[in-house]
Amino acid sequence: MSDVRHVLVLPDRDAAEEAARALGERFGIDEEPQLVRDALAGEDDAEDAQWLLVLRDEEERLDAGELDEFAAEWDGWREEP
Repeated sequence: MSDVRHVLVLPDRDAAEEAARALGERFGIDEEPQLVRDALAGEDDAEDAQWLLVLRDEEERLDAGELDEFAAEWDGWREEP
């Protein structure tokens, strides 16, 4: 098994939490994605932060294009590895 990860970048915590809940329903993911606050350089305010959803995909069954579309539903995107 490989250690493949996908990172979805979302504009705020609410979007990240909603997307995390929807991932399981849409893609059948059993493991909860990791939520990470990514503060913009030099900013302390939580309003100036993006949120990351980190998904493990050891079996490489998630399609990058589908994840792109999924993240876009919350005004986000998928980071390329």
